[in-house]
Amino acid sequence: MQTTNFMRHHVREARQEVLMEQMQKDPAVRIHYASKYASSANYWKNAIGMNEGLVRLKVLDTKKQQQEQLLAKGREKGDDSYQKAFDEIRSIVAHRKDAMYHQQALGEALVTALDFMKIPSTSALKEALHKKDKVQIAEAKAKLQEEAKKYFESVPYPQVENLVGKRMLTTYAGYIPAQQRISIFNVINDRFKGNTDAFVDACFRYSIFGSEANFNKFIAKPSEKVLEGDWMILFKNSITNGLYQTALAMKDANQNYDAAHKVWVKGMMDLKLEQGKPIYPDANSTLRLTYGKVASYEPSDGVVYEYYTTLKGAMEKEDPANWEFVVPEKLKSLYTAKDFGRYAMKNGEMPVCFIIDTDNTGGNSGSPVFNSKGELIGTGFDRNYEGLTGDIAFRPSSQRAACVDIRYTLFIIEKYAGASHLINELTIKE
Repeated sequence: MQTTNFMRHHVREARQEVLMEQMQKDPAVRIHYASKYASSANYWKNAIGMNEGLVRLKVLDTKKQQQEQLLAKGREKGDDSYQKAFDEIRSIVAHRKDAMYHQQALGEALVTALDFMKIPSTSALKEALHKKDKVQIAEAKAKLQEEAKKYFESVPYPQVENLVGKRMLTTYAGYIPAQQRISIFNVINDRFKGNTDAFVDACFRYSIFGSEANFNKFIAKPSEKVLEGDWMILFKNSITNGLYQTALAMKDANQNYDAAHKVWVKGMMDLKLEQGKPIYPDANSTLRLTYGKVASYEPSDGVVYEYYTTLKGAMEKEDPANWEFVVPEKLKSLYTAKDFGRYAMKNGEMPVCFIIDTDNTGGNSGSPVFNSKGELIGTGFDRNYEGLTGDIAFRPSSQRAACVDIRYTLFIIEKYAGASHLINELTIKE
């Protein structure tokens, strides 16, 4: 809650503010960053919703009660293994806290967020230049030119990357104490008087990866000295070293974690068995079959979410000023004409989505949803906001998986995309 979700929430929010501002100014920028923004926003909202849910469902209180039950059981039996495991885990968590917090800050602010830091490696060319081996230099140059071409194609809007870089360095520095920050801050303090914005500007103005012109000038006459003092390369190396140092600190702290955790989990499993409670294996990252039923839900007093949505609702949510809620003209025309073909419901409405009371988790998007006869009725793609705590605390009354109705999928294929040849290959039961 206070580390992974905290960083995911606040760091991504800061980056997304910069991206959205630039995306709204230029359609080309919007197109380039749309999927990046959506991917970031997905887990940003997940982090917020999960933390809210953990508080709302009082999950920490529940975990504390379970913890006390197991410790009490150990005391009653004169078995101190649970207390020792508990103390060991608490000690490990305390020792790795700062390293984990720093690791998350680095990952969110300076790795995931900075596309311009995905610069190609220059180590082979640097080594060849140091050896003054002409054959190796030629080979390394050719390889670097190939990688640089891909890099510059991946960051076509350096002005946007510049703004994101400035915001992320400021955000990172705001969460990490000066004495714990990565080594590039020594350079920023010494050469740029602590001004992170000036450092980012220097990266784009002088680095060989700051622009294609800079790179072409360098590659025409490569120099080991230039590589050693290049701001972007120094920045990238500093991030890499920071990740290594935090991982090393985590490794040291985690040395005895597995053994203590094994004792604790075994104790919890035995406790549940004694209480007659079922024990479920962790099915995350595995193929699994889950079952349930279509069901509406009431997340709070006076609020009711029905089990299905329609195209009418999509039209009601249309907002031409918000790129996430723009409705294509062709779809609007089909809706206005009620040209839904055989896919409409009996009341004439076009179904879009429905919700079911099954569990789901990350990676479930696109999972087939079958009825009791084994017929495909939809595809799962998300979970409801109130159910974001599902991986940690499953609450049947409010846990729902969101699915696209297969009728809407077929409607889009046939009527919107005009791909009737695909429809002809399917067996559709009406």
